[in-house]
Amino acid sequence: MQKTLVINAGSSSLKWQLFEMPAESVLANGLVERISMPGSIFTIKYGDHQKFETTVDNLDQAHAAQMVFDELQRLEIIKDLNEITAVAHRVVAGGQVFKSAVEVTPEVLKKIKALSNFAPLHNPMEAQGIETMAKTLPDVKQYAVFDSQFFTDLPEMNAIYSLPYELTQKYQIRRYGEHGISHGYLTGRAAELLNKPKDDIDLVTMHLGSGASLAAVKNGKAFDTSMGFTPLTGVTMGTRAGDLDPALVPYLMQELNVKDPNEIMMMLNQKAGLLGVSGISPDMREIKAQEETNPRAKLAVDIFVNRIVKYAGSYLTELHGADALVFAGGIGEHNVQLRQQIIDELAIFNVKLDAKLNEAGKEGLISSPDSAIKILLIPTDEELAMVRQVAALQ
Repeated sequence: MQKTLVINAGSSSLKWQLFEMPAESVLANGLVERISMPGSIFTIKYGDHQKFETTVDNLDQAHAAQMVFDELQRLEIIKDLNEITAVAHRVVAGGQVFKSAVEVTPEVLKKIKALSNFAPLHNPMEAQGIETMAKTLPDVKQYAVFDSQFFTDLPEMNAIYSLPYELTQKYQIRRYGEHGISHGYLTGRAAELLNKPKDDIDLVTMHLGSGASLAAVKNGKAFDTSMGFTPLTGVTMGTRAGDLDPALVPYLMQELNVKDPNEIMMMLNQKAGLLGVSGISPDMREIKAQEETNPRAKLAVDIFVNRIVKYAGSYLTELHGADALVFAGGIGEHNVQLRQQIIDELAIFNVKLDAKLNEAGKEGLISSPDSAIKILLIPTDEELAMVRQVAALQ
């Protein structure tokens, strides 16, 4: 049987799953949280509800990947690395270059690196991950699946900015969006749960994690999305500022006596967002723990909720309503209180949660029967979506 390893490297996490194909059965999966932070958590789940977990301070991506291979063999999930026949990598920015999954060649890798300005926190890391895997598994085909591909057909009115049109065309400046693998999966799964044809479903999908984005889905296709030319814009995120006035870049350069605009851009990507506002952490769990006693923690939570509500409300208006609101992502899937806060703020649309279903946190409907729009909780499965795209290429 073939085994495909799926790598999903985020800005502060590394998720992976080992699939046996073509059965699509998961042999093992794992998560490394808090990458390059104190108390990095390494977890593997396998077998009959078996679990291995350890904590390693400041575990970087390269060492995390090596630990995955070491533990797969130590736990006898695989006997040796030769059992792995394909590796699929989530790549955030494909721009207008990549509109579907591809096998990674030297030329493809070069283009992924060249697109790093579109996703400075991700593409360099993902390119490094591809190179790491290629060295460890030199005879195994590597594939790239692009987060941006779900949004390549956005309507032009939502895809482009109000710049001189010649610049838009010449430099391919547009809203590329990210988390597309997740939003695409959520769209298909929501159609299944609502028993509706995918091409006849309107949704607002909310992927809420350390990286967070919302998408408006019309007739099963992306219609609008909160992230833009890069993943920096949109709602407030773990370390990213989200939307702000671009005039702040030259202003901060002047006030901080900074000559390189990339310094400001990296600050907006790495030191802003929940971390910057709270002064505590980019991790919502740590911020919520201090919400009652720390005014900055409360402010960070309030801003996070407020920005999501602004986008969700605008998308519901843009779509003229929707079949469902969908919660997903680490925060969206696991934070009962935040889901309630967001829906409370959207009360003007007559959306209502069922308190017991919300508390239960299981996949499916969590709205009350009298909610004007259904509310779904769907644990996103980017890895399954990725492995299916790779299988189609083999």
